[in-house]
Amino acid sequence: MAKNLKSSLSTLSARVDKNVFPSSDDDAMKKTIITTHSPDHGTNIDVLPLLQIIKDIMNIAYPEGPQAKKTTTTESVFNYDSSEMFEVLAPKINKVACEISCKCTGGGDKDATAIGILKTLSNYGWDAKAAITLAAFAVNYGEFWLVAQLHKINPLANSLGLLKQVPNILGQYESHKPWFDDVTNLVQTTLEVTHIIIELQKLSERYISLNALFMTIVPRTRVAVYWIIRSIVACASVLTTLIGMVDEHFTASTEALELSSLTIKIKSIRVYLKEQLEECKRRIREIKLIQEYQELIDIMNATHHDNIKPLQHLISLKEDQTPLYESSTKIRVSIEILKKKTVLLLISDLYLPSEGLLILEKIYKEAKQNPTKPENQYEVVWLPVVPDLTEDKKNKFEGIRNNMPWYSLFHPSLLRPAVIKYIKEKWHFNCKPLLVVMDPQGSIVNTNALHMLSLWGSGAFPFTSQKEEALWRDQKTWRVELLVDVHCIEPKISDWIAKGKYICLYGGDDINWILRFRTAVQVFVKQAGIELEMLYVGKSNPGNKIITINNDIIQKHGDVLLDLARIRAFWVRLENMFHSKLQSAKSLIDDQLLKEINVMLTYDGSGKGWAVISRGSNDWMNRVDGDTVLKCLNTYGQWKGKAGKDLLSALNDQIEANKPPHHCNRVILPGTGSVPEIVICADCGKSMEKYILYRCCTD
Repeated sequence: MAKNLKSSLSTLSARVDKNVFPSSDDDAMKKTIITTHSPDHGTNIDVLPLLQIIKDIMNIAYPEGPQAKKTTTTESVFNYDSSEMFEVLAPKINKVACEISCKCTGGGDKDATAIGILKTLSNYGWDAKAAITLAAFAVNYGEFWLVAQLHKINPLANSLGLLKQVPNILGQYESHKPWFDDVTNLVQTTLEVTHIIIELQKLSERYISLNALFMTIVPRTRVAVYWIIRSIVACASVLTTLIGMVDEHFTASTEALELSSLTIKIKSIRVYLKEQLEECKRRIREIKLIQEYQELIDIMNATHHDNIKPLQHLISLKEDQTPLYESSTKIRVSIEILKKKTVLLLISDLYLPSEGLLILEKIYKEAKQNPTKPENQYEVVWLPVVPDLTEDKKNKFEGIRNNMPWYSLFHPSLLRPAVIKYIKEKWHFNCKPLLVVMDPQGSIVNTNALHMLSLWGSGAFPFTSQKEEALWRDQKTWRVELLVDVHCIEPKISDWIAKGKYICLYGGDDINWILRFRTAVQVFVKQAGIELEMLYVGKSNPGNKIITINNDIIQKHGDVLLDLARIRAFWVRLENMFHSKLQSAKSLIDDQLLKEINVMLTYDGSGKGWAVISRGSNDWMNRVDGDTVLKCLNTYGQWKGKAGKDLLSALNDQIEANKPPHHCNRVILPGTGSVPEIVICADCGKSMEKYILYRCCTD
């Protein structure tokens, strides 16, 4: 018998799981279910408190049940203003409880009983029909276990227990326990399905735009309610069977098959409805994202008296009135602290290049030392874009936030999905840091001022695109102070310029070329009788080769030595110059300064040696590839008569005369800011091989 029962259940499980709601499930039954429904809008109720009480009863009534709890949570129910609701529902619950008790005796027609209960509850909502039926079962179930728990210590319970045959049932507890377990599991599953139905109902009422989706789901929730009620009737029948046990073997086999089949059915319904609920939530998230995104676009495009409203839509939520964190005081603050100030929004993920951050930090701290100056009237706020916040990322975020000198968003989750979408689509954020500028009236005046701020510091205030163009218009010549930040990279350059010394910057990691170049320079300086200072700036990604060159070659000659951080800072400055100048330049061919910057980046991509030679502050300096500069220096004896009093001009003439006919190296550009579609070689005018370095946001 057990083998046949197991086989029957296996077949049933496969059939039910394959199609929870078959089109013929059954059409006649669906129509019957619908005809029982005569809704009365006055009986719409919130049944969640009722479900909580049912859970409490089920959890504590059967102490050894699979989901039993030692304590009750009924107190939480009374936080609801629900006493009036219970008073209204009590008669209906008792009526259904009686109906279940009467019609489950003697193996009555369970389908007819379930339909009868639906008719009794015809004017209630579908979620209420399920909840009231569950409550009716809980009343009978709870009464039985209350007597069972008290019959040995309470005379009244003892007498009632005798009438309900409680001692006999408990005497066969071990054989009856699987039945109680199965009943408890099935009721718990129906409770879960009821919760899902309630959620779906609330969503369907709130989001009318998803009617097409709900038109498919809602009718199936009605069928689900029928199966919930049908399952409760079966559970009640099992309890009646346990008390009566008229035909033990036949009834037990029949009841077991039915209870198991219903459990499979209800679990399948739960899986299906849960999937539909998740799909609804996903669609709702999409709708909310579109709505919030469009609202944000409208707000950011509108004119405002101050910057509070745009900031509220970017970095504040209604539930959180203190979204900012000030690391110096370790307290949270309101965005009101930013009112009518220029705000620099530092946008990044959890990877912040140390070179760029150090420059920004230095400029910010200098501004705070002189807060009354007009050009220092700005604030910086870090907005971390971290959509998937793991525990490791959370710890990393807090470490960065707690060490920043400016304001930070208190938690990445305060940056809503719509804001992240806006940042990516409107400000073109692609994991590389951006510094978006909002003026005191809330208008965005620059979508990335990081480059210009790194170049000009607080002198770039108010950090608008127009200010950036004006700053570049003041740069008339390609000179060493523009190429090298004398404050951050090498302060001695200012002294060299003041004394009229020749200055040579050179780079690359070809040790053999560097040795030949240094020998040629020594001979040239001696022959020309000049003072020349040399500064080695290596490559943008300095590694072991650069360390070797610094330690084993250059240091022996007593040159000014740059550490790796300052070498990187030199190349970061070049990248910033490229992106900043590109904002106002018409093309790489027509703009001479952009042309020179581009060539410098090209040299870094070639891997070969190169040099820049200048003197003073106003003369246009010349840059040259490694082979050409060696040829010019080694042949000084042939052209020194042309030098006259202007050695640099003569050297530049020789460089121009000896340049190779083609100079098409590849150029490596950082994947941030505006990158031109085509990069032209500054020497031959041909398109260059372009490499753009992007970094994954999950770093």
